[in-house]
Amino acid sequence: MTDTTSAYRDFRIAVPAAFEEVFSHFYFAGNQSAETVSKMLLPSYQTILIFSFGTAPFLFTSEATKIEVDKCMLIGPVKRAFNYGLPPGAEILTVNFKDDAFYRFFGNACIAEHVPVEPDDLLKDGCFHLLWNELNKVNSASERVERLLQFSKPYLSSRNKIAAQLAGFKDANLNPIKAVAIGNSQTERNTQLTYKKHFGYSAKELNRYERFFKAIGILQEISASTSKVDWFEIIDECGYYDQSQLIHDFKHFINLSPSRYLAFQQDICNPVT
Repeated sequence: MTDTTSAYRDFRIAVPAAFEEVFSHFYFAGNQSAETVSKMLLPSYQTILIFSFGTAPFLFTSEATKIEVDKCMLIGPVKRAFNYGLPPGAEILTVNFKDDAFYRFFGNACIAEHVPVEPDDLLKDGCFHLLWNELNKVNSASERVERLLQFSKPYLSSRNKIAAQLAGFKDANLNPIKAVAIGNSQTERNTQLTYKKHFGYSAKELNRYERFFKAIGILQEISASTSKVDWFEIIDECGYYDQSQLIHDFKHFINLSPSRYLAFQQDICNPVT
């Protein structure tokens, strides 16, 4: 979503084919207006690395604690929406890790949910401070992305076989945990643990999120047309039991009812589409 004022810019940058299993996309936003631009970021179940250039942007944790992004910060997996702001002169570039890519990059390092951390606190070698200094010398977002990609190569460990199969599982008629477990002569419990370890969330959590996000997609399509919202059609298509379950999921993920989400769409950033 792009702000209508010319002084605020935001856009996505596509990922080269060689990195498509690692990053979903890169995102740039810059505020050259005289006012702070405030947004809500929808949950994506991705870990996000934020680079800040210029005036420090800020975000609010689930406990409403305000945190400034000095140079770079990790947050995720983003399981619930959060609010953030770009003051005048702020500029950010975000790296969106895909599936098990965070584990491949940082190994067993853990991020407490909803608690942003500095990436150098996880790797302990100061490489991200050096990377930020290099990126800060470059004005082009696309060139910054190219340097990020080159930087990433040595840090990416080989992919776990089970994690790769789980990430690539596409048969909607089968349980991915059960199918992958059988195919590798493992117990479902061991496969569940591998999933949680490499992805940062369980398959059950992801299923709930995907159901919610399908509803978000339908609402976005409706709001872009002149169609009237048929809530019962959305409930049926997304597999909800009833309207109360739909509302409960919206409250859980973004702390808004579905109707309130429609009213505030222009101030909400969708990190996936």
